[in-house]
Amino acid sequence: MALLRKGRGAGPIAASLLTLATLAGTGAAHADDATPRALPAGCSGTSPIRCHYGVSPGNYEVTVSLGGTVAGQTEMWVEARRLMLPTTKTAAGAVATYSFTVNVRQPEGQPTGQGDTGTPGLDIRFAGADPQVSAVSVKPAAQPLVAYLAGDSTVCDQPVAPYTGWGQMITTALRPGAAIANYGDSGESSGSFMSNSTLFPSLLSKVRANDAVYIQFGHNDKQTSASAFRNNLTSMITQVRAKGGVPVLVTPPVRRLFDGNRLTATALHVNGVGVDLPAQTRSVGAAQNVPVIDLTAKSKTLVESLGPSASAQLFLRSSVDGVTDNTHFSQHGATQIGGLVLQSIREQRLPLAAYLR
Repeated sequence: MALLRKGRGAGPIAASLLTLATLAGTGAAHADDATPRALPAGCSGTSPIRCHYGVSPGNYEVTVSLGGTVAGQTEMWVEARRLMLPTTKTAAGAVATYSFTVNVRQPEGQPTGQGDTGTPGLDIRFAGADPQVSAVSVKPAAQPLVAYLAGDSTVCDQPVAPYTGWGQMITTALRPGAAIANYGDSGESSGSFMSNSTLFPSLLSKVRANDAVYIQFGHNDKQTSASAFRNNLTSMITQVRAKGGVPVLVTPPVRRLFDGNRLTATALHVNGVGVDLPAQTRSVGAAQNVPVIDLTAKSKTLVESLGPSASAQLFLRSSVDGVTDNTHFSQHGATQIGGLVLQSIREQRLPLAAYLR
C-alpha cells in the first residue's frame, strides 16, 4: 500500500506522520478567529471533524496530532462510538501526538448490524468544544495483541446514544500494540451467541495464539438451565483454547432493581428457572482453570453503595436520556463498569494488563 509522508508532529510522540496516499480529498479549511486551519486528508467539518479512510477490515496503528494555532478541546471516537481519547486540552501553538491500535470490521458496531452497520473502512470523529486536528496517520498494525469481547448489549459497541456498552469505553485505557475487537451483540444469550455465524464462529476464526477472549453472558439466559449454561461456557472455553487463545470469564453486571437498599435476586442474575448464573460462571471458571472477573460482585458493591437514587446515573434516565432503563448503561455508567473490568485485569494480571496506560 503506497504511503505519503506528511509533516512532523510534536508532543508525547515526535515522529514523521504517514497518511494513506489513496485517501480521497484534501480536507476542509476551518477558521478560528481569522486563522485558517487545513485539516488532514480525508477529514472534513469543524465540530465534529469527521475523517474516513478506505481500509480493509483488520487492525491498524492510528496516530493523531492534536492542536494548532489556537487552544483546543478534543476527544476522539472511532467506528461505532468507540472512545479512544477523552477530552484533551491543547494550548495555543502546542501539538500533542497520540497513538492507538484500532480494530476495523464491517459492520463496525454490533456484528449482526443492529442499530447501524456503519460504512466500510475506518471512521474517526474528533468532537469536543473546539476540536483541533493537524495530522492523522493510518497504517496496518504488525500483529498486535487482540482482546475479543463476547457478550450482550451491556458489552457491545452501541451505535446510537445514549445506550453505551462497557466494551466501547475501555478502549481509552490501551496503549499501542493491543486492540479491542468487540463482538458483543444485543439480545444474545450464551447459546444464541455460539450458534450465530456472525458472532462466536466469526470471532473464533480470527483468534491467534495468546489473543484473549473475554466472555460475559447471563442477562439474556433468562430460561437457560444450569447444565446448558455451563456447557455453553465450557464449549467456548474449549474452542478458544484450541486456537491458542486465552479465555477469561466475566460474570454479568447487575441490573438496577432494588428491594429497599439491596439489589434483588433478579438484579443479581438468578434467572427464571432459579439458576444463579454468576455462581455457575465462577464454578465453570474453577473447573476449567480459567480466570474469572466477578463483575457481578464489583458492580453490586458500586450500585448498592450509591443507593436506589444516585445509582440511576449509571443507567438510562428519562430526565437525561429520554428513556428509563435499569439494565443498559449511560456513557457515564459504561465508563464506571468498564473501570471495574480494567481494575480486575490489573489485579489478576490478565491479558491486556501489560498494555494498560
